[in-house]
Amino acid sequence: MSDTSNLISRKALLAAGAGLAAIALDAGPLGLRAAAATNATVGNAHLSALMSGNARFVAGTPRCIPATARRTELANGQAPFAAILGCSDSRVPAETIFDHDPGDIFVVRVAGNFVTDTGLGSLEYSVAVLKSELIMVLGHSSCGAVKAATQAAQGETFPGHIQGLATAIEPAAKATKGKAGDWVANATAENVRMNAKALLAQSTILSEAHAAGKITIVGAVYDLHTGKVTILS
Repeated sequence: MSDTSNLISRKALLAAGAGLAAIALDAGPLGLRAAAATNATVGNAHLSALMSGNARFVAGTPRCIPATARRTELANGQAPFAAILGCSDSRVPAETIFDHDPGDIFVVRVAGNFVTDTGLGSLEYSVAVLKSELIMVLGHSSCGAVKAATQAAQGETFPGHIQGLATAIEPAAKATKGKAGDWVANATAENVRMNAKALLAQSTILSEAHAAGKITIVGAVYDLHTGKVTILS
């Protein structure tokens, strides 16, 4: 999927069914896909849509319902306005915590929410083909993969491919070792920041889209106890 000319074109996706136009205009509470402008304002509006959904989730007033009625419609194609690189943790389902329907968010998950070649290709596909205009790198509190990275930074090793997870996140653990506050929490935030930067450093597709104002990239952390997502500066 490194050659975007071989990817399914957005035109082909949209042509798969007239109902997809309705999806595009209803991707969020603000009708965000109706906006044609590709600039920071659009990215901020998409971020606002996610955060408004998270506020509904935290308040216990979600408005999304099971998407059985939209299943056939979505089978014709997708037009997600946002993509999320998140953790595999079963307690952090993106659509739920942001109170958005299937079809709205393109999700890539790996324990520790770090950039991999295949994950990066998936995010490139979301931007280049599906025209997602926001990417969020989303970490969460009490992340087991980040904790393993802090242990690895102290010389501990892990069996099988689990070691690969700890090694990938270890730079964030080392960068925050000895700093005031909780080490795992600090490393979680630093890991998010590092991987948000890595998206641009490792992908020409994403860096060019970002330079052209076509995508916004942000980092955030989800609190397992409160349900709140906090945007990192």
